Amino acid sequence: MEINSSFYRSHRARTYEKWAENTPESFRFSVKVPKTITHELGLIAAESDLDALLVDATALGKKLGCLLVQLPPKLEFDADVAVRFFAAVRQRFHRGVALEPRNPTWFNDDAQRVLEAHSVARVAADPARVPAAAEAGGWDGLVYIRLHGSPRMYYSPYGDAYLDALAARIRATQARGIPVWCIFDNTASGAAAINALDLSDRLAGR
Repeated sequence: MEINSSFYRSHRARTYEKWAENTPESFRFSVKVPKTITHELGLIAAESDLDALLVDATALGKKLGCLLVQLPPKLEFDADVAVRFFAAVRQRFHRGVALEPRNPTWFNDDAQRVLEAHSVARVAADPARVPAAAEAGGWDGLVYIRLHGSPRMYYSPYGDAYLDALAARIRATQARGIPVWCIFDNTASGAAAINALDLSDRLAGR
């Protein structure tokens, strides 16, 4: 489960605790990094905001599995900024980190090296703003897939053929010992829950 609301507003530690208490033992959450960090600060001088997020979000305990960093389309890759930001993240957080960049400048060898050096996975997204965005990149110790709905973002459901191929792709990745997160963001029409359940059935062999 991806907590998207943390992008828009902060949540108290007690709220995160309640989510942890009311979910099964094996349940894991991904927490989306606030837009103050990604969109307003542009990853610059964000240490205090990171601290504020983690003070609360770590109340999830072991159920906090990953942080998602989604960048605005206008934010271009700057190696110095990226290195400082992800170093600050890694000084504070040692679990999964996934980045969804949406500017073409992030899909190059320099960005790849920065992400690998800081153990940050690049999201595989649909629809992809550039062809490379459709495939996972960055650190290869984690795969994080975000499916926003295609052709109509946030609305379109994914069909059987797509889900069959997706399930095969996930199984092959997991067979290599790599954890996979798959998030359906096509929530506007209610398709996300149906697609997630259908994918779960396929992965379970049902």
